[in-house]
Amino acid sequence: MAKKRKEKSFSSFLNNPMDFTLLITICLLLSIGLVMVLSASSPSALAKSGDSYSYFSKQLLFAILGMVAMLFISKIDYRFYQKFYKHSWVFALLLLALVLMVGRRINGAKRWIFVTETLSVQPSEIVKILMIIFYAGILMKNRDQLGDYKKGFLWHVAMLGPIIALLLLEPHFSASIVIIGICSIMMIMAGCKFTHFLATGGAVGIPAIIALVCIEPYRLQRVVTFLDPWKDATDTGWQVIQSLYAIGSRRFIWCRIRRQ
Repeated sequence: MAKKRKEKSFSSFLNNPMDFTLLITICLLLSIGLVMVLSASSPSALAKSGDSYSYFSKQLLFAILGMVAMLFISKIDYRFYQKFYKHSWVFALLLLALVLMVGRRINGAKRWIFVTETLSVQPSEIVKILMIIFYAGILMKNRDQLGDYKKGFLWHVAMLGPIIALLLLEPHFSASIVIIGICSIMMIMAGCKFTHFLATGGAVGIPAIIALVCIEPYRLQRVVTFLDPWKDATDTGWQVIQSLYAIGSRRFIWCRIRRQ
């Protein structure tokens, strides 16, 4: 009986439906990304290692491993993750604390943990997934209180505080903005009032972002470059201008990424 139940459980695991639209979209994006990597990296890869495909081969390997992992994870019932939503928040804190302790500083920031000289992990990317799991669980648990400003809005926003603080210590400002955006959209879709976001964002959020941009020269430079890329067209504004050319021509164009 136990054996039959186990076989039935494994069979249902394999027979879970698959979203083929999403699968095809991911395959297309991966293919385009691989072509871009090959196009942009082949000259430097040839000069550095004597193999034009060295970067491409590594990227292709991880793409295949990612597809295998995706297919396996797609068979897991999403309700399974609900059991571990609290653990996700704790694990995210531990990962971000770990990168500050043992991460390698590159260009003034600690964002990567190097397992070996060629294999590294960026914890902030894992934290994005963990925060989705955490907010999906906690918002469902507290769904009856989401309309309340203190219990529904402030409490759930406060749960982001330690996560964002650790990210800013790396520093990793862009990941902080992405995570705040993801969690905010989840809160609004779950039932938090949009007016609460407007009021608090206008009074606290926007001034805080402006302050964080202004206190770091490189962040301010990125904003200035985005607003006026022609001011330094051959250096910091190069990528923005090439993007404008691509959009203005109304077609896909191939351009080599300029080496800084």
